[in-house]
Amino acid sequence: MNIHIISVGKVKEKYLKLGIAEFEKRLQSYCKLTFSEVTDEQAPENLSEKDLQLVKQKEGEKILAKVKQDHYVIALDIEGVSWSSEGFAKEIERLSFQGKNQITFIIGGSNGLSEAVLRRADQKLSFSKMTFPHQLMKLILLEQVYRGFKILRGEPYHK
Repeated sequence: MNIHIISVGKVKEKYLKLGIAEFEKRLQSYCKLTFSEVTDEQAPENLSEKDLQLVKQKEGEKILAKVKQDHYVIALDIEGVSWSSEGFAKEIERLSFQGKNQITFIIGGSNGLSEAVLRRADQKLSFSKMTFPHQLMKLILLEQVYRGFKILRGEPYHK
């Protein structure tokens, strides 16, 4: 299975880089993992609704330029479905059985994802109703992908 993660912004914190590198290493025997990062749009804290939509649109265009036509796209979105770790693993398995072995996950920036990106998504996934920094979300997503593969293979992993 090929997993592609598209995210907005660079991971800057060393502890996050180390965690991401660890799960990237662990996932080598389960899937081919690739990353694409797009630059985040600089925006002041207090944006008007119009300016907010413009920022999301610009980031969305950069994201969509990285999405391949034949990939199954899962956008991380607070309004998406929530799965347990076991449910997430079963979804990966279901997609694999359906021949969808090219999965792209999209992690938006601090302002969220554009409507165009959400429309392109085949599914929307929510990890929580809470808000997390998008750099941290990359690490959380990788951990859950790893956990999902461990579950599918019946291999032990802490609960």
